[in-house]
Amino acid sequence: MGASVAYHLARRGWKDLLILERANRPGAGSTGRSTGGFRSQHSTDVHVRLSRLSLEKLLAFSDETGVDPGYVAAGYLWLASTRQEMLPLREALRVQRAAGLLEACEVGVEEIVSINPHLFLGDIVGGCFCPSDGFVQPMRILEGYLRAAEGLGARVEWGQEIVDLELGPGGRIGRVITARGEVACQAVVNAAGPWAGLLARMAGIEIPVEPARRQVAVTRPFDALPATMPMTLFAANGFHLRVRDGKVLLLRPDPPTAGDLPDAPVAPEWAGSVFEEGCARLPVLRETSIDAASCWAGLYEMSPDHHCLLGAVEECENFYLINGSSGHGVMHAPALGQLLAEIISDGKAATLDASPLRPSRFAEGRPNPCSMLL
Repeated sequence: MGASVAYHLARRGWKDLLILERANRPGAGSTGRSTGGFRSQHSTDVHVRLSRLSLEKLLAFSDETGVDPGYVAAGYLWLASTRQEMLPLREALRVQRAAGLLEACEVGVEEIVSINPHLFLGDIVGGCFCPSDGFVQPMRILEGYLRAAEGLGARVEWGQEIVDLELGPGGRIGRVITARGEVACQAVVNAAGPWAGLLARMAGIEIPVEPARRQVAVTRPFDALPATMPMTLFAANGFHLRVRDGKVLLLRPDPPTAGDLPDAPVAPEWAGSVFEEGCARLPVLRETSIDAASCWAGLYEMSPDHHCLLGAVEECENFYLINGSSGHGVMHAPALGQLLAEIISDGKAATLDASPLRPSRFAEGRPNPCSMLL
């Protein structure tokens, strides 16, 4: 998020841009732990439009930044086990079509077999599929935005942990205090991901963004499933899986078992449970097993309505938020970075209507409907 904002501000002619990163290398936070899914199949208009804008930018990414973002149109296949589970998928499809996502479609059992022939159909009654969904490589996107931002004059300082935000006249932030010194500033962008709430409190501001731990179970190297298998998701409980780097990643958004610590080991009982579900859904997985050493966890940055908070906060007009994407951060970073650069530069986003993402919506009692699709 921070790299995307810096790049888009630099493109608009902003000077003296500084990214402060407490880690000593790129991608040490949530970006490096992303599974790299990309989809436009969402259930709210603003999410669909963010994905469509991001995809447009990803298709031009190599030309803009010199880095291939690794976009592969493998598709997303949503599956329902009951007619009741089909209802929210159909409602989401209606929203998607209205937002211009015409390639998304409902699929029956015979079409599902052709899209993913490795599935045990069992109780599957139908689903939805979008062929332009697929996968990206998060670290390449980060590399591209950092390289391009620096090429336009932005600076990155590694190992710079922010310890305080100093307020000046009118309640504006005048200085950013780090463990190694002070930086005078005209504006501050909060791109702290799951730690966004902690950073905001340094300015005396409360924002509704909380970390949520998610675990990823990883199999041993396994070539019985193709790398181009679509991300396959089950509406009943959010279980989903994909192939990456010759291994299968299995995920299920269960309640966390080890607090908010991303580096805590993945719970063996959880990995075993999600693997058994995977084997029931794709029996070929019984030919492999979980590689405990390869499993990992990371943090989502959750907002109450699972949508990003984008723009300045009312209490501090030069403090900008780009937080709370709730698991959609990597896929929406290209779009959100451009939109926030427009807001900072011109006072509002011009490329698309970003008002549903305004930080004040919760105080106004006007949150977005929570996404039905994860």
